[in-house]
Amino acid sequence: MKKIVFILTILLLSFKVSAHEGGHGASTKVWHFTNSEMNLKAEFIEKIDETIYLMNEKHKVVFFNISDFTSQEQQYILTKGNWISDKNTSQNEFQLFSINHATILIYFGFALLLFSLFKYTKKSKSKIFAYSLIGLAFVIMGCKTNISSNGIKMAKNDISFLESIFGVFDKVNTRYDDQYFYIESNGLPEHEMMTGITNWQQQVPIDHDYSGENAWAIPLQPVLAEKPLSTKENFMKGAIAIAANGIPIFNPLNNRGEDANAIGELDKWGGHCGRADDYHYHLPPTHLQAKVGEDKPIAFALDGFAVYGETTEELDENLGLFTSDSTYQYHAVKNYPYLIAAMKGKVALNPRTQAPENEIMPQAKTRGVRPDLRPLRGAEIIAFENPKPQHYSLSYRVNSQIHKINYGWDTDRNYTFEFVNPDREIEKSNYKRK
Repeated sequence: MKKIVFILTILLLSFKVSAHEGGHGASTKVWHFTNSEMNLKAEFIEKIDETIYLMNEKHKVVFFNISDFTSQEQQYILTKGNWISDKNTSQNEFQLFSINHATILIYFGFALLLFSLFKYTKKSKSKIFAYSLIGLAFVIMGCKTNISSNGIKMAKNDISFLESIFGVFDKVNTRYDDQYFYIESNGLPEHEMMTGITNWQQQVPIDHDYSGENAWAIPLQPVLAEKPLSTKENFMKGAIAIAANGIPIFNPLNNRGEDANAIGELDKWGGHCGRADDYHYHLPPTHLQAKVGEDKPIAFALDGFAVYGETTEELDENLGLFTSDSTYQYHAVKNYPYLIAAMKGKVALNPRTQAPENEIMPQAKTRGVRPDLRPLRGAEIIAFENPKPQHYSLSYRVNSQIHKINYGWDTDRNYTFEFVNPDREIEKSNYKRK
């Protein structure tokens, strides 16, 4: 009997620790407003400046100005907001403890259940029943602790809406399963590329097979992250979003932590090529707004939330805002960080990468055909032409002299590069894509 009392004591202490404030459902209450007799039962999500975000019983995000609430409610909001802020400063330590604690609860619960079965023929049925109930209680609490750490689910992405956005572009194909919406493209936009770059690593845009298992994937069910990861300290490898035309969008900071736009690495459309000759954006492609339509997203982040163009609405510290249809959206701004200051949704990270070059998964891969080159000092790209399908010509100026690169590929994946110097001497290179 003493053993049972001891276990029950541990059970109560465990419950006290694992029932931390801030889990889903923990903040549900009836809210009271100053200028209305309406009462609202909802869960507190967060306070951003003077705007308060709640989730009602239908799991819809609603928002109000803090002045709309009674003075008592305002005090609660301020206290709650300060509590969340304090918790976020030690979030990494708390998350590690919470996850380990949940796992311990589940394993210990199962151990008790197995122990009760093992002792079934040797102990009284009342003791066996007690052990079984205690073990089951630990398993349930462990599962609840895990659920509370999984974040708040937002409204699910509407597949028909996603299809309407990416379907505007002829070269983009889409499909979906129960978890992701997939975007397929050849990695080449319809607009001109490369002109205007003054800090060039001698890469040029070629096609990349973003299809099948290598397609870009947008989560159908976005989930709010407990602590959004800043793009200033994370995601300097790989894409953070996919544009409506099937072109990936990378962190505005390059892999050296520099603002790619500020140092002249980007063309007039906010893009350039990586070491695999893969074209991608580092700025929000706001020029796509004319094609997708006003008030439509120009991209989707890899956490499942839409990316829109500029807005006059006030944005939060992540460069986004909650919407009336129970979701969240990012917006472009003119200056750094340009878009997605922090990833509001939960994302899976490639375990083989570390911050600041940690990479969001799943991530489509590129396959280059030639060795990567080094920066060409003083070079300015002045023209880029597409004389015929799968053939391009890039002109650049160095020391007032014009150089050209003529290149292309055939249906058998043979790539030819011609380097033309100012004296019209030509040096050729041939590659075969495997």
